[in-house]
Amino acid sequence: MMTGTRRPTKPVYVGGVKIGGDAPITVQSMTKTDTRDVAATVRQIKELEDVGCEIIRCAVPDMAAAQALGAIKKQIKIPLIADIHFHYQLALEALNQGIDCLRLNPGNLRSSDQVRLVVRAAKERRVPIRIGVNFGSLPPVDGIGKTGGFSRHMDLVNRLPKARMGQVGEYSVVDHMVATGLWEISLLEDEDFDLIKISLKAFDVPTTVEAYRRMAALVPYPFHLGITEAGTAFGGSIRSAVGLGAMLYDGIGDTIRVSLSDDPREEVKTGYEILKSLNLRTKGVTLVACPSCGRADVDIRKLANDVDALLKSMNAPVKVAVMGCEVNGPGEAKDADVGIAAGAGRAIIFRKGQKARVVAAADMLPALMEEVRKVVAEKGGETVVTA
Repeated sequence: MMTGTRRPTKPVYVGGVKIGGDAPITVQSMTKTDTRDVAATVRQIKELEDVGCEIIRCAVPDMAAAQALGAIKKQIKIPLIADIHFHYQLALEALNQGIDCLRLNPGNLRSSDQVRLVVRAAKERRVPIRIGVNFGSLPPVDGIGKTGGFSRHMDLVNRLPKARMGQVGEYSVVDHMVATGLWEISLLEDEDFDLIKISLKAFDVPTTVEAYRRMAALVPYPFHLGITEAGTAFGGSIRSAVGLGAMLYDGIGDTIRVSLSDDPREEVKTGYEILKSLNLRTKGVTLVACPSCGRADVDIRKLANDVDALLKSMNAPVKVAVMGCEVNGPGEAKDADVGIAAGAGRAIIFRKGQKARVVAAADMLPALMEEVRKVVAEKGGETVVTA
């Protein structure tokens, strides 16, 4: 059900980036380097900045990693989030290092007293906290907020039914995820702390979507969306697009991270493509290309891939259409900022709905790119070098 409006939320600022409220939905990623290796981590973050990453998160597995955050932050432009699990002391040190946001996992940091210590330190510094609930690290059943007497290997979480799989009224994974998030929200609110973001991630798409929908009706805080451990670039992008797309279409979501077993730059690129497909962001070039069929008179697949490779160096919000026959070609080409409708031995190039010129098949690619560069220049964009 498309509501037609975005879910209203209480905005927070991660560094200088506004999350929630009327702010654009941001795209973020997470480094895949050893955080203790400052040079490698900074290098990867700068690569991510180049492709449009707006917020970055680093794993903090130990005190050495926490102590490296200050040096990393000094060398990057985008806000830095510390990803904390198990040890509250790492969160306190990350705050001392000047990070812009904390991610706390209520599934493995379950001591109320320890969480309160972190919250008070974050409140003093005006640093927001993301309550990051993950299916893979949920607290044991009946063990939310309890620190003793429970074994993660005997916790019964994996026996809970996922979304749409249980009986009516049966306690489910969705119930457990939402209850876990609400427990930590209550701790933060008890400390008069409202700089809160929330995520409720699982690999299972229906479970993730239902958890976010359920929580959306209960709290006013912005949501960080994601499908956790989504998979490789191919499968994970599809899974993320389905899950995130369903929520974004409902008006739910304020910042997103696509989790892929790939170069983190692919996470950022995929995130923007998801947002562009729903007309939620216009960053970078959008390519419309027909799939080709027996009607095509040119090798449209090669042309589309060649164009796509060249468009990666453009950063303006330009829509480019590459079409291969007379069925949809002229219409889609006219709807784009720049479009090409290829035919037998020649092609028509359109600019903003108007026929610009007719070129020979051999000149299609350079002629199309010449027109694209003109539009990029008119929109105030530029050609950038990206890996």
